[in-house]
Amino acid sequence: MIAATRPAVDADGYLIDPEEWTEAFARETAAALGVEMSEEHWDVVRFMREEREKHGVSPDARHVIRHLAETRGAHRNRLFEPFPYGYPGQACRIAGMKRPRVWSTG
Repeated sequence: MIAATRPAVDADGYLIDPEEWTEAFARETAAALGVEMSEEHWDVVRFMREEREKHGVSPDARHVIRHLAETRGAHRNRLFEPFPYGYPGQACRIAGMKRPRVWSTG
């Protein structure tokens, strides 16, 4: 049996090739960042992955905030409760996005 290899990440832990993302990668990255994945975390991650698949780019925070508001009735800052160390620092890493060059907080 051959052990699975972990996808390559840059020096800050961002996935170099987002196509190599797996849920196992997300679980391992979340654990390393001290994030215990709840259904809300998975909702955000899956939304981010779907948006990247549809549009070819990582969604910025305002799109994720809008998704949470529309699907969960969440308030504007809800994104930062499950990811208290920030959208780029936690959510983007866990979702396997490349390091954002710039991002919007909404």
